[in-house]
Amino acid sequence: MMKTLTLLFYFLISLPVALLAQTPDEMLQKVSAAIDEGQQGPAVSYFRQAINLNSDRAEMYYWTHVDKRGELAPKLANELAVAYKKNRNYDKAYLFYKELLQTSPDNVDYLVACAEMQVGRGQEKDALRTYEKVLQLDADNLDANIFLGNYYYLMAEQRKQKMESDFKKIGSPTKMQYARYRDGLFDLFANGYERARGSLQKVVSQFPSTEAKKTLDKILLIEKEVKR
Repeated sequence: MMKTLTLLFYFLISLPVALLAQTPDEMLQKVSAAIDEGQQGPAVSYFRQAINLNSDRAEMYYWTHVDKRGELAPKLANELAVAYKKNRNYDKAYLFYKELLQTSPDNVDYLVACAEMQVGRGQEKDALRTYEKVLQLDADNLDANIFLGNYYYLMAEQRKQKMESDFKKIGSPTKMQYARYRDGLFDLFANGYERARGSLQKVVSQFPSTEAKKTLDKILLIEKEVKR
């Protein structure tokens, strides 16, 4: 009797696993059935499961079976974008975040995710433009301000080092050359360091970032040097 009960117990706990052991195509058939019945919630859930089973098959289904003009399309595209992002497939994730931006060009969450994928793909300048658009829509956006604050600071540092190196190569600079050098530093501060400071100040106003505070302290020292 005890042995029979034990076997029955193991059968019961293994039954859901057996039922869930379906192929990607079977899961996608459930997506189609749910769509036909107007059940968007289950359709998205089945599609998410299909992605977990085989993302390539799910993606192909999206391109060939989903009405891109329907309200379900963005939800399914978002599932693919999130899955590819999680797996660090930045090219595919970027593709689907761009797809989402076709229908919601001012969606801040999509723009931030798109910028993150651009960074992952080594497209920092493109990410810069995307994050700048984010700030036009949400001036206090934390992700955008972190990126832009650090980007502007690092770019300004590179330019400053080059300017100082070039100036040091001049053996005996004239007053005109020195004045031009100082003007260059002043312009660099206004268009580089100052922009970095604006973003980093918004960062520290939202959470106590030690690194952001250190950078702000460095910018303050540079300001004193440039404006002395």
